[in-house]
Amino acid sequence: MNSLHTIIVVVQVLSALTIIGLVLLQHGKGADMGASFGSGASGSLFGATGSSNFLSKFTGVAAAIFFAATLGLAFISNKPAQTSAGVMENLPVSAVPGAETKSAEVPGATANVQPAAPVSASEKEQSNQIPK
Repeated sequence: MNSLHTIIVVVQVLSALTIIGLVLLQHGKGADMGASFGSGASGSLFGATGSSNFLSKFTGVAAAIFFAATLGLAFISNKPAQTSAGVMENLPVSAVPGAETKSAEVPGATANVQPAAPVSASEKEQSNQIPK
């Protein structure tokens, strides 16, 4: 199903780029009046009148492909609505904060580690003295 989705997205992007290119290649209706006076009719790729028919038909085909790909994506990605209480049901369950960890969970840790006893002021003074 995922590969079909990818193929349809690629078809849709290619058809969109084709539509953009074809629309940019076409000339407007006001350009025909300038062509009748000899300014640029000889330089067109498909002739004076052939370009509008070919390009407009091919643009229509590309637009039909684009719309078909859009409908295909809409049907593929359509999932039935879930009747649930909310998004909180999908959250992962975590451990209770403050719980002790076992030695099996943390490698190299011991199960009963006692905190160090507080150091008194006289012990701090003795450790700070430089021996003579």
